[in-house]
Amino acid sequence: MRVFVFLAALLCGLSSFAASRCSVDVPTERVELAEVSLAYQSIGRDSDPALLLVMGLGGQLIHWPDEVVAALCQQGFRVIRYDNRDVGLSTWTQAPPGANLTFEVLRYKLGLPVAAPYTLTDMADDALGLMDALQVEQFHVLGASMGGMIAQHLAYMAPQRVESLTLIMSSSGAAGLPAPNAALLQLLAKRGAPNRELALEQQADLLAALGSPQVKDDRQVLLHQAAQSYDRAFNPEGVKRQILAILAEPSRVELLNRLRVPTLVVHGTADPLLPVMHGVHLAAHIQGSQLRLIPGFAHRFQERFKEPLLAAVLPYLRAHRQDVSRWAQL
Repeated sequence: MRVFVFLAALLCGLSSFAASRCSVDVPTERVELAEVSLAYQSIGRDSDPALLLVMGLGGQLIHWPDEVVAALCQQGFRVIRYDNRDVGLSTWTQAPPGANLTFEVLRYKLGLPVAAPYTLTDMADDALGLMDALQVEQFHVLGASMGGMIAQHLAYMAPQRVESLTLIMSSSGAAGLPAPNAALLQLLAKRGAPNRELALEQQADLLAALGSPQVKDDRQVLLHQAAQSYDRAFNPEGVKRQILAILAEPSRVELLNRLRVPTLVVHGTADPLLPVMHGVHLAAHIQGSQLRLIPGFAHRFQERFKEPLLAAVLPYLRAHRQDVSRWAQL
């Protein structure tokens, strides 16, 4: 009986310790790089294997669901999430370059080269700069959407540092893949608003369009999420520059064919922005990669799909941690 009580107390203590260690209520800190100042959060112990989260177009670090971040941390990872250049609290050390989105989108539609103020490779270099500043030599990478594109470059640039790669709702950027939903593209093109109220309505419309047809969104919840983003940071010009970085990017197929990093590709069957064949094609060009398709999952982290998403990602990350046996003994 005493042994049972001791074990129960120990397990409760470990659970409480893990919850405390993985609290997402940590300060947002900053690192200074050559061109930009990046805002980031580090959740978990510095001694644990690092997992870098790379967010997609216009997304801020707060758009990684807190419960997902905590679940990743509770697997024994130090989870690092950050604001890409041009979004959130990340800022330029000098005046950011200009961009003419309308003109460059026209060139893109005509099949002409697109001029972008910076590239996805530059954004991958930002991520490496962040990890250098944190003195993290090796780490795992999880990227979503555009963040998955950045992560592909990151893994190619520093294969000796990236221990595993997880790509969610991303693409190879190859020509001939299914195009995004036309109505969704129109919503994405709406950048900038004369006031807060209209900006929130536009963002709520976009969030609804990115969601799964299997889920009926509560409009007030979407407006609340839009308000959180707007009130933390609103930078439509920055998002335009990120769009140009994507449009200017050539196919990454040759890069992917040479990639030799353990990779998991996760994609939803109901993705309206990057239809499911983007994920299938991506996995097909990464040697030894694993593919997990989630029925009904679209292009947004919705509550209904958090469990299926974690069920796809957590076992893979657990299998690629270097110190699984040590963690199991805690």
